[in-house]
Amino acid sequence: MSESNKTMDSTVETVNIDLDEIFDGAATAEGVTVPNEGSKSTPNIFTAGGPKVDMSFAEPADDTTDLNEEVEETSEVEETKEPEAEKKEDGGELLDTLVEEDNNEEETEVEETKQTRGRKKIEGISDVFNKLIKDDKIVPFDDDKPLDEYSAKDWEELIEANLEERANQVRQETPKQFFASLPEELQIAARYVAEGGNDLKGLFQTLASTEEAKSLDVKNERDQERIIVDYLSATGYGTSEEIAEEIEVWKDLGKLEQQAMKFKPKLDKMQEKVVAQKLQQQELKRKQQEQASQQYMENVYNTLKEGTINDIKMDRKVQAMLYNGLVQPNYPSVSGKNTNLLGHLLEKYQFVEPNHELIAEALWLLADPDGYKGKIMEKGSQIAVEKTVRKLKTEQSNSGGSSLGVEQRDKEGARTSKRKIKRPNNIFRRA
Repeated sequence: MSESNKTMDSTVETVNIDLDEIFDGAATAEGVTVPNEGSKSTPNIFTAGGPKVDMSFAEPADDTTDLNEEVEETSEVEETKEPEAEKKEDGGELLDTLVEEDNNEEETEVEETKQTRGRKKIEGISDVFNKLIKDDKIVPFDDDKPLDEYSAKDWEELIEANLEERANQVRQETPKQFFASLPEELQIAARYVAEGGNDLKGLFQTLASTEEAKSLDVKNERDQERIIVDYLSATGYGTSEEIAEEIEVWKDLGKLEQQAMKFKPKLDKMQEKVVAQKLQQQELKRKQQEQASQQYMENVYNTLKEGTINDIKMDRKVQAMLYNGLVQPNYPSVSGKNTNLLGHLLEKYQFVEPNHELIAEALWLLADPDGYKGKIMEKGSQIAVEKTVRKLKTEQSNSGGSSLGVEQRDKEGARTSKRKIKRPNNIFRRA
């Protein structure tokens, strides 16, 4: 039976696989398979020192080459290999001479190439650049070097410098051109925001009122009444009833349009003054904020420059930390603006890593510095007293043991020294 007609029987079984046992619960570096030290890996096209692989198929083919001609030339070279070898054996000296002459010619060409290298002067281009400089299309260098002496490197540096200068001008002029292209209302809003203003709603209401006043038509009767009412109200002419009576009089006299034409330019100037005042107020506010900020930084510096806070000494590291933490807004805030280290830590221990005990302690210090410090000193004194008591008890215990030993020794010594021996009775001893 042929191999193609063979049949294979397969049996399907149900097997319970414990994935935790296979993967040991988690993937770690220990589960990565690496080759053992000293083992030889299988050679491939990236193996150094392995068989050289022909990658010429990736190179673009020359369209001017005829493949059929290459095949024919290859065949001719293979057929004539042996005769050429024979010729070399017969005329070896002649071939060596030709090769030596060819090498001499190549060395001469290399020497000529080396001599032509370097910063060559480009003739005729100085006249072109002189004209461009006179027409203010090219800016020359400030070294006063004559253009006739410029090398190719000099021309390259001059062109690159002018391109960079032009790019800088574009970067500087683009915001100005963009600002000039904006409508007048948006230009005013941009100035307002640049000065630090944030009441955009009020600003745009003022701008809308100004634009509406400008758009009133003195030929329209309704607009005429509106112009007169707005102007007289702004100048404090009287109550709304008095202004309405005045308008009725001008209507009867046929002077309503005349009065509207008289009041319209004044009303426009008044609206423009309102906008200008709003911008001036914001500019004044910005200057006040800058002054307050500068004063704040000076006060912090003067507070920390002596290296002590309330008679507590601090080193340079703590001094720099406190100064930067109070004056540098380097931390993002929940408000969307940056804040200093103090604000950052307050937000951190309130919301990010809640530690309300620490926040309460900081609040106590800020609200009642003397009371908080008094409690801290009281706590410190209590700890010092407890420490002193423990020390005294320890010393007393040690001294009691040592004195007891001395007394015992004294008693023993006393008993030893007071011990006496009775004399024996001698009847012959004289009284």
